[in-house]
Amino acid sequence: MTERTLIIIKPDGIQRHLAGEVIGRLEKKGFQLVAAKFMQTSEELARRLYAVHQGKAFYEGLVKYLSSSPSLVMVWQADGVVDMVRGMMGATFGYDAQPGTIRGDLSSSRGYNLVHGSDSLESAEMEIKLFFSGDEITDYQLSDADWLYGKND
Repeated sequence: MTERTLIIIKPDGIQRHLAGEVIGRLEKKGFQLVAAKFMQTSEELARRLYAVHQGKAFYEGLVKYLSSSPSLVMVWQADGVVDMVRGMMGATFGYDAQPGTIRGDLSSSRGYNLVHGSDSLESAEMEIKLFFSGDEITDYQLSDADWLYGKND
C-alpha cells in the first residue's frame, strides 16, 4: 500500500545548504516526491504541528526554532515510507544518531535536528493537511517504478 509522509527540511538544514543532500537521499531510496513548498512557517502553524508536545519543557523552543527561518516542506510517497524515512533520519539529534543516517552524517547538534518526518500514518495524514491542500499534491507514475518497487505486473 502506498503511504505518504510529511518531510520538513528545517531551518538549520536550509541555512547549512543541506536541502539537496537530504532530497538526494530520499530520491536514491526510491521515494516519490508529490508536493513541495519553500516557506516561512508561522509560530501558529508550528504550534499546530507540534501540538502533541505542548506542555513539555522543549515545546516553546521547538516552535521558535521551526518558525525562525524558512523550511522546505514536502510530501513523499512509497510503500512503507513512514517507517523507512524514520530509519533514514536517525536518532532525534545528530549528537546521538548513527553514521549512515541523515542526522548521523550531517549533524552533531544536541538541539537542532535538520529534518522532521511524520512518526505514523495518522500523524502523516494530519500533518500533510496542515501544509497542503489536496490540489497541491500531484499523483503521477514514476517511469522506473517497476525497478524501484519490484512490481512485475
